[in-house]
Amino acid sequence: MHQVIELKGAAKRYDSAGAPALGPLTFSVAKGEALAVTGPSGSGKSTLLNLVAGLDKPTDGAVTVAGRRIDQLSEHALARFRREHIGMAFQFFNLLDDLTVTDNIQLPAQLIGTSRRKAAARAGELMEMLGIQKHARAYPGRLSGGERQRVAVARALVNRPALLLADEPTGALDTVSGHDVRNLLMDLHRGGQTIVLVTHDLTLAEACASRTIHLVDGQVALDSYAQVVR
Repeated sequence: MHQVIELKGAAKRYDSAGAPALGPLTFSVAKGEALAVTGPSGSGKSTLLNLVAGLDKPTDGAVTVAGRRIDQLSEHALARFRREHIGMAFQFFNLLDDLTVTDNIQLPAQLIGTSRRKAAARAGELMEMLGIQKHARAYPGRLSGGERQRVAVARALVNRPALLLADEPTGALDTVSGHDVRNLLMDLHRGGQTIVLVTHDLTLAEACASRTIHLVDGQVALDSYAQVVR
């Protein structure tokens, strides 16, 4: 089976004299898999996400995403790689308030040279798929938290990334909006999207993920597979 993520002895140290903040870790994530990463604060969840996203580089070991050794890429090459192959959705959405929903979604496509016409068509396709087409000309500040997260996910998917990273995607949402985003992630997983979900919410992990890695002190304390609850 094709592996979207491969970590081989990957470790991150912030203090050369102390224990690693993460790892060393060796594991892979297959195409179409939905992996939840859980663990207490300080367990290494964010560090792992940053290594996989290419936002940070390992002190030791190798990180391969979509067939590329991203730990060997320059910062410029990494930025390009992220735009083309990795979609990211964050807890606080990170939308641009002075752009409409459509413009927020299509921006990453335009950044890699997609024509405005094709970017707009892809944005329209995603808005329809995610049920936010009625907000196409609205600005993010006029939307609910759940709607803004859907816009953020659409933006993350606009370049058809091999990997979707979701960092605490329901952390800033009320219960109803959180349930809405949970269903969205479940639908994306059903459709074959490879997802890595970092969350404190075990209910979200159980609902959306086919596999859970639980980190403690930078090490994998549990790596379990389970049938996704539908």
